[in-house]
Amino acid sequence: MEEAVLPCQETPPRGGFVENSDEVKDRRKYRRSLIDLPVDYRIKDLRHVHGGLVINASEGGLLIHSVKDMPLGLKLRIAVLFLAGYELADLEVTAEIIWKDLHSYDKIEGYQYGLKITQISEEDRWKLKQLLNSQFKWEESFDPPRFRSHAVPPE
Repeated sequence: MEEAVLPCQETPPRGGFVENSDEVKDRRKYRRSLIDLPVDYRIKDLRHVHGGLVINASEGGLLIHSVKDMPLGLKLRIAVLFLAGYELADLEVTAEIIWKDLHSYDKIEGYQYGLKITQISEEDRWKLKQLLNSQFKWEESFDPPRFRSHAVPPE
């Protein structure tokens, strides 16, 4: 059962937990899943691509690790890379940096960024849900059922 985000803050505090007299409540709107996947990202209107790792994700956001220092509020275009059958696939989102922290991941110094997804297509939302639920069971190609192309294959 999902718990609504409390109205006192727009985003949950770091870690998503808030102290309450007798208990600790998780204030996140969406459940997080550990996914550990490569990510390519670029600052919204620039061409240069940077790399990083997605540590965990939800339908509302991503936690990434990167060596690049970026300011809060920056908008990024992100491609999360994953295998679907025997093909490399990706899902693309636009996200905003809502928090950052110095962090070491797998002996690599850098930053952790909490990203809020601000734009995602229906197809990419479907892919994200499949990743979060570990339901990638397609055969040799990635062809989501609701988004099949009607193009005629070349002869």
